[in-house]
Amino acid sequence: MAAGSTIYKAQLSIADMDRNYYETHEITIAQHPSETDQRLMIRLVAFALNASDRLVITKGIGGDDEPELWEKDYSGDVVLWIDLGQMDEKRLRKACGRSERVIVYTYNLKSATAWWKQYGSTFERFKNLRVIHLHSEGIESLCERSMRLQCNICDGELSFHSEQGDVTILQEVWQ
Repeated sequence: MAAGSTIYKAQLSIADMDRNYYETHEITIAQHPSETDQRLMIRLVAFALNASDRLVITKGIGGDDEPELWEKDYSGDVVLWIDLGQMDEKRLRKACGRSERVIVYTYNLKSATAWWKQYGSTFERFKNLRVIHLHSEGIESLCERSMRLQCNICDGELSFHSEQGDVTILQEVWQ
């Protein structure tokens, strides 16, 4: 955790009808000083979309050898590697070599579209990679130091509900 990080606590109740996954998770997240509220909330979205009993939110921005989230099997091998934003090819190659599955979630449409136009054809060679753009406008409005969030997932559409309001997040699969 970086010096000056802000600690957030989230009670995330997930009802994922697509995967028949229904669970409540108590999550502690450290927000790096350079991280926006939007990015912090995107980490919770990524968690909700892939939730399991072994999925872990890592150090985030401060961890060079780790993704934003990962799931390891009982032997310590990485089963799922999740990163946010626009990864460079070197990091992506490393992720695809270390993990069975890799998911990159992008969330800033303008910069993500430019990144995808530049590197998308290069990334096609990684068969264990998925790239998904999240249309998540307004997600930062739900960010609080202590959050109680209800997450419903159905047909790939994710809805977050809290006392602060409701936000719907749509997924657009790029690869």
